[in-house]
Amino acid sequence: MPQASTAQRPVGDHLREWRQRRRLSQLDLATEANISTRHLSFVETGRSAPSREMILHLAEQLDVPLRERNVLLVAAGFAPIFPERRLDDPAIASARRAIDIVLAGHEPYPAVAIDRHWNLVAANNAIGPFLEDCDAALVAAPINALRLSLHPRGLAPRIDNFGEWRAHLLARLRHQIEVTADPVLEALHGEVSGYPVPLAPPHQSRGQEAHDLFVPLRLRTAAGPLAFVSTTTVFGTPVDVTLAELAIEAFLPADQATGDILRRLADEEG
Repeated sequence: MPQASTAQRPVGDHLREWRQRRRLSQLDLATEANISTRHLSFVETGRSAPSREMILHLAEQLDVPLRERNVLLVAAGFAPIFPERRLDDPAIASARRAIDIVLAGHEPYPAVAIDRHWNLVAANNAIGPFLEDCDAALVAAPINALRLSLHPRGLAPRIDNFGEWRAHLLARLRHQIEVTADPVLEALHGEVSGYPVPLAPPHQSRGQEAHDLFVPLRLRTAAGPLAFVSTTTVFGTPVDVTLAELAIEAFLPADQATGDILRRLADEEG
């Protein structure tokens, strides 16, 4: 929710909307926040002006993203307290170094850092197999990881299990929308879910092993077929909006053959 368009609404409206989004009754939230239902009702209807501490307390109980906690504060007449710095800001240089170390540490396996809208902000030297044969517009900065994965001129034609991988990504995106209420993500979901789905290749299969605990990514590349398990890492207890919205996606080999190919590619490049 863009701050400029929502900060004019009373803070009670925002809190009620987040409570309803979390599917909590007033009693549920009041109990979790250790306040009276009457007081919460007064806050939501504007009969009581909450303190800054109460706003932040309720936002914590509702798991409101840091960006939207600033919106709540502004709507109540307080200054925002969570800064939003660029990754090249000297104030968070240590965090940027940590990101680069984590990405490099995953080599020879691919890893990327993405922002809240799935835009690539950093990557290690092992992502080559993800970029080959993709349309130039999709790999021009800023690269959007969802568009690259699901677009018919991106990775989609080379993903052997595209149906389940697409469903996995769209489910993640829907959950992210539910948590953040971000209209940009809503628009992105409408876009990528409308992409035509490539026909499944005749040799498509789940491989020799059934991975019931996770959805693998099975990618055909010039170096041979690769199978990945993806993991997501986020910063713990960040107090900066940019860092709170950043995620590191790592792709680990799901089988021995994939690991061997990636190590060979790294040796050849080195």
